[in-house]
Amino acid sequence: MSSRAANELAASYNLDLYCVAPNANPPVCKILNYGKFRFEQQKQQKAAKKNQKASQLRQIQLTPVIGDHDVETKAKKAREFLTDGDKVQVIVIFRGRQMSHKEVGEEVMNKFIASLEDIASIDKKPYWEEKRYSVILAAKKK
Repeated sequence: MSSRAANELAASYNLDLYCVAPNANPPVCKILNYGKFRFEQQKQQKAAKKNQKASQLRQIQLTPVIGDHDVETKAKKAREFLTDGDKVQVIVIFRGRQMSHKEVGEEVMNKFIASLEDIASIDKKPYWEEKRYSVILAAKKK
């Protein structure tokens, strides 16, 4: 059908002619109420945007002299964050003379990572940042 005939047909129904596939040969058009169509599209975009969840970077702080039970408690909290889809940054903070025994802090970090090995993978390898030893963990893909 020619574009003029299609426009006349749409006007007779008090509707609009909307081009669905302009690059097709011949172009594909639809007769509809364009205002209602746009409103429905905006509504769908808002719903899709509302359902998206941006992952956050959560922090958990440890020290080289932390107790075993405290490590387990913090690992439990990290597990919750990971199951919610967030990334977890684990930081071992050194104070004063603790810097002379960096290996103790590295052991604490390795123990913490090992406790979350089944659910998490290392997103960013452990690195030093002044008096902090950090690693970023992300949930494993299913």
